[in-house]
Amino acid sequence: MSGVSDQSGQDVSVGTHRPGRPRRAEKARRSGSLLSVHSLAGQVFLLQLAVVMLLVAAALVALVVQAQRDVMADARHRTLATAQTFAHSPGIVAALNSANPTAVLQPQAEAARKAAGVDAIIVYGLNGITLTHSDPHQVGKHIIGPYAKAATGKPFTSTFQGSLGLSVISAVPVRGPDGSVVAIVSVPVTVERVQHRLNMQLPVLLGGAATALVVAAGGSGLVSRRLRRQTHGLGPTEMTRVYEHHDAVLHAVREGVLIVGGDGRLLLANDEARRLLDLPADAERRDITDLGLDEDLAGLLASDRPATDEVCLAADRLLAVSKRLTAPHGPAGSVVTLRDTTELRALSGRAEVARGRLNLLYDAGLRIGTTLDVKRTAEELAEVAVPRFADIVTVELLDPVLRGEESSGATAGITELRRSAVAGLDADHHLHPVRELIRFVPDHPVSTAMAEGRPVLVGDLSASDGWLAQQPERARRILDRGIHSMLVVPLRARGVVLGVVDFWRAQDSPQFEDEDVSFAEELAARAAVCIDNARRYTREHAMAVTLQHSLLPRALPERSALDVAYRYLPAQAGVGGDWFDVIPLSGTRVALVVGDVVGHGLHAAATMGRLRTAVHNFASLDMPVEELVGRLDELVAQIDAEEAGAAEDEQGMITGATCQYAVYDPTSGRLSIATAGHPGPAVVRPDGAVDFPELPVSPPLGLGAGLPVETAELTVPEGSRLVLYTDGLIEDRTRDLDAGLEALHDALTGPGRTPEATCAAVMEAMLSDRPRDDIALLVARTRRLGPEQVAEWDVPRDPAAVAPVRSACARRLTEWGLEQVGFTAELILSELITNAVRYGAEPITVRVLRTEPIGSPDAGTLIFEVADGSSTSPRLRRAKVTDEGGRGLFLVARFAERWGTRYTPTGKVIWAEQSLHHGATLEGDDLGEILLGQWDDTAL
Repeated sequence: MSGVSDQSGQDVSVGTHRPGRPRRAEKARRSGSLLSVHSLAGQVFLLQLAVVMLLVAAALVALVVQAQRDVMADARHRTLATAQTFAHSPGIVAALNSANPTAVLQPQAEAARKAAGVDAIIVYGLNGITLTHSDPHQVGKHIIGPYAKAATGKPFTSTFQGSLGLSVISAVPVRGPDGSVVAIVSVPVTVERVQHRLNMQLPVLLGGAATALVVAAGGSGLVSRRLRRQTHGLGPTEMTRVYEHHDAVLHAVREGVLIVGGDGRLLLANDEARRLLDLPADAERRDITDLGLDEDLAGLLASDRPATDEVCLAADRLLAVSKRLTAPHGPAGSVVTLRDTTELRALSGRAEVARGRLNLLYDAGLRIGTTLDVKRTAEELAEVAVPRFADIVTVELLDPVLRGEESSGATAGITELRRSAVAGLDADHHLHPVRELIRFVPDHPVSTAMAEGRPVLVGDLSASDGWLAQQPERARRILDRGIHSMLVVPLRARGVVLGVVDFWRAQDSPQFEDEDVSFAEELAARAAVCIDNARRYTREHAMAVTLQHSLLPRALPERSALDVAYRYLPAQAGVGGDWFDVIPLSGTRVALVVGDVVGHGLHAAATMGRLRTAVHNFASLDMPVEELVGRLDELVAQIDAEEAGAAEDEQGMITGATCQYAVYDPTSGRLSIATAGHPGPAVVRPDGAVDFPELPVSPPLGLGAGLPVETAELTVPEGSRLVLYTDGLIEDRTRDLDAGLEALHDALTGPGRTPEATCAAVMEAMLSDRPRDDIALLVARTRRLGPEQVAEWDVPRDPAAVAPVRSACARRLTEWGLEQVGFTAELILSELITNAVRYGAEPITVRVLRTEPIGSPDAGTLIFEVADGSSTSPRLRRAKVTDEGGRGLFLVARFAERWGTRYTPTGKVIWAEQSLHHGATLEGDDLGEILLGQWDDTAL
């Protein structure tokens, strides 16, 4: 079918192909149909071209004739105007009356002739004598011409045939002062000169005619080409055949076809469209909104938007409407096709439900299990199913699951579950609230699902005796709220039931059907895996936290040198390897330790415990700070090597740890500190100023490769606060290291704070909502031992010098009011000095310290220190019965609370501590028993 037109004249293009004619020949025929007289377009083109040529030729002739007439008229007007102008020019009468009129007038006449573009300006006397002429030879000659009329005073213009050919001449009289004619001015111009000007205009006229012919022919060609495209090159006979087949094809299709104009009027409707829309007989030419169609369908047909298979209601039918706009390739309007989809709607509805449930399962995979929290995972399960599958969802889990414990495989006798999540309820509901422990009756659907491990569908709750028997009054209120259907699905993972999920429907929602059970099982299975993962993580996290807390110090020792407070906060993601410690050392010194093991989890916590134990062991040997940190570096490198050898890949390796170890001496106020890859400390001075001292930083533990550890020594004023911390305090996702240090500086600034208040202020200022790393904070306020608490003597290496020192010590103890411990103190000091004099080297120095713990003035400790220049360490042994000596250190060990040896750069110090608590001193009888116990009675 080719292009056709309906009754309104609108073009309708419907493409067809004629059987039996090759497509190539068809294409060739159509390409030449513009000039073919057999096609309608060719005939129209030739007719238009002939009419245009006749019109252009007639116009050209008319223009030439008109131009000829205009040129002759112009010649007459020009000669007459030139003659009159020269005849009335000033001075012409005086020139005529002069002795030689020709000499005066001839130059003027030549100038005027050239300016006017005429052949000559001739002045005659009344006697016929020529006074001026364009040909000088004619001047003075007597010429007879038709000038009698001009001599009478009347100008005239005439055309005559002269010697120069056809000419136009005008004659004008020249009047004297008295009005009489004194001369005649004649101006001739030949027609040849006039014809020359016409010939100059003729090419322009011919060019314009040719251009008009070309433009007209091009316009006719475009019109014919458009007509050819719309008629597909068909001739009149073929066009007639197209119209004959138009109605048969258009009205025989099984789809409704509408053509709507740009003004919203219906132009064409086939029989199927009339049937589907129930159109009246006079529907054509009427506005689409006046045909009684459904409002949505009429709006779509009258709008200017396209549509593809858009479902609209038409009476009791569902129509798939496809609409295409004809513009810009045709006149404004649209072509609409209609298909009846009423029978397919039910099937597509079921497919839509299936697609929606697949999307819900996909969303569940994304939204359930975003955290490793059992309760939050249960809440995500409830939230994802409301309202797309159920109006209300509740989740009940076993208590062991919520605690992270393994649940038993046998669930037949379990009837107690704790409600963990609810979604889809308003404030006024009657279901059990979250966190409530629910005891279900044996016939309840939840009990049945738990016992049999299968879903239980209750289509009508009002007819379920087991559900109504749980709590009849509550059940009645639930039914009054419109809840009418229930589906219970066990949450099973790894063969173990963790709890159940209950799907509820209310109000106008349909009851649950068997088709819903399989989907609910799939949703519950995915959620159960996430809940089990969260349960296992909860168990491991609890174990790690327990292990970590057992490895961290539970209480800090009371020391006279420092007033200490601390904070420890594990990360939200899991336990880490941060630790801190306060370790008492000999001579009232105190060690402060802060460290961080790389990584999180049980392995990091266990490694932290190993390092903390090692620090305690190394510190008990009174190692210098650089040696202790060096030993830790070797230990971590050894742990890394062991882990690398045991692990199948490098992911299980410990990449190292950081540590900061500081020793404070209250007798001198000196602080010795060594840092291995750890953030430096902060020092808050008594006036509240905060300082971050620049310290040498060694590589992290395990990466030192045996390099020496650098240390630093600071003198800290009494009352200063030493602040040690891990990197989790200053580093965060929302700030960089410099910003963290600045915030810590601001939080620490201010005088007069106790260590406890300082910890509180720092945590309030620095703590984020969800710290990603452990935080350890240790704040110690320094104290100093005054001169009245220290006694020191130099001892020469002479056994006779022991007695004077012992006497001096007794006097100092009397000054301190410690006469009751004088005997024991003198014994300990005598043995230590004697040992140094006998086995040591000079110089020998004795120092006695008295400490008083904070808040206990009656208690304290006496510390005896004997330093000498020898590095030989004494060794405790039990003397034989026959030995006369060798019992000195044994007595020291028995009478002192602690004793030991520490090395110095110039030798060693042997020290002993004697407690001053009530009941800690020995009476003379007790001392005698101890001394006598050193000998065996039978041996004596």
